[in-house]
Order: sequence, then C-alpha cells, then structure tokens
Amino acid sequence: MTTIYLVPCMLADDVLETIPAYVLDAVKKCQVIFAENERTARRFLKAMDKSIVIDDFEWFAIHKAEEEQLKHFRQKIKEQKNIAIISEAGCPGVADPGQVLVAAAQEMKCTIKPLVGPSSILLALMASGMNGQQFEFIGYLPIDNAARIKKLKELETSSAKNNSTKIFIETPYRNNQLLESILQNCNGNTRLCVASNITALNEQIITMRISDWKTKKPELHKQPVIFLLQA
Repeated sequence: MTTIYLVPCMLADDVLETIPAYVLDAVKKCQVIFAENERTARRFLKAMDKSIVIDDFEWFAIHKAEEEQLKHFRQKIKEQKNIAIISEAGCPGVADPGQVLVAAAQEMKCTIKPLVGPSSILLALMASGMNGQQFEFIGYLPIDNAARIKKLKELETSSAKNNSTKIFIETPYRNNQLLESILQNCNGNTRLCVASNITALNEQIITMRISDWKTKKPELHKQPVIFLLQA
C-alpha cells in the first residue's frame, strides 16, 4: 500500500532546526517526489543529509497542469511507490500546492502522513495574541483597490461580530500597499499583527492597534509577511 508523506520545508533559508529529524527518515522511505520547486527541494534535502542521493528519486513538478500532474501521481500510486510531496516553504496543502494530489490519494485509499514542520500561518497566530479558538485564513485579498477596501471592511465587521481572527497574505512586492489600505480604512481600535520573516534571524511579529501602527509603519517591501486582524 502506498504512503503519501507531506513533507514540510523551511520558511527561511538555513534554518534547518525548524525541521524535525524524522522528516528525513520519511523522505528516505520514498521513491518518488512531487515538489513545488525541484531546485529548492533538492537543495533542502542535501542540506538535511549530504549523503542522500537525489537522483535516486523520481522527480515531478507540482504545477498548474493539474490533469497531467494527477495522471503521473495516480500511476505512481498504482505502482505502489511511496511518495513525498514537498512545498517550496512551509507545509504542503496549507496555503501551498499539494491539496489536489492529497485529494486524489484519499480517493485511492492511500495512507496519508502529514509531517510536523513550520507553518507561517499557525506560527503567526500563536505569537499574535489574537483569538486562536476562532480564526479564518483568507489567502490573498483583491488587487483592485476598491474591492480590497470593501473586503477589509467585511473582514473587520465579521471579526467584531464573531470575535474571530482574520488572517491573510499578499504578494511581497505589494505588502506596503496592503498595509496602507488597512491603516486608512480600518477602525483605529482594531488590532493588527504584522508577522514578517518568520523563523529567520530578522523575524518580527508585532501586534498593535491600527492607531498605533499609523505612527510606526514598517518597511515590508519584498518580505514574507502574514497579516492578522481582530476587531
């Protein structure tokens, strides 16, 4: 019976201590790897164990051609080969590719083994001081300015009504614009957590009210950031 291992990857370069040792043991049980970024995944595995023979694995990319990807994936399951799914950073299937493959594996009655590792969403929530009992991950907000403002107001209203934390992200080169939208359009008493460079040496996870952020705006351009909002 095929086992599918969901392999977490480092959030920041050279922070191997965030990956438990048993992850490498699991990878060594596999014959096939589906990776979001093959070059990154190869470097990651070599960093964990220089003796690992990377080319002993069959490699497939996780890409947008889902039907072709699924065809290969299902074939390797039929061949009863163990498969590792590796994201470029973080955990497969959680704000990262992989869920389509996992859904197929569930349909084919495979054993699914999610492995412990860093999730920027959960780490940010843990450190935010916001409600960890009720929270929602939104993903990306609209790019259009008017639509983004409308969405922010909806999230703020929902947060206040349900006492919930709203978590969202942005493409790194648009972080500053999103922060400006939040500061201009949300209530001054609403709390905002800005969590940047999680697990890296320059990690910062800071929660303040919107009114306080207006006087201490950080520079977030091209940095990995998680935003958390609670009204």
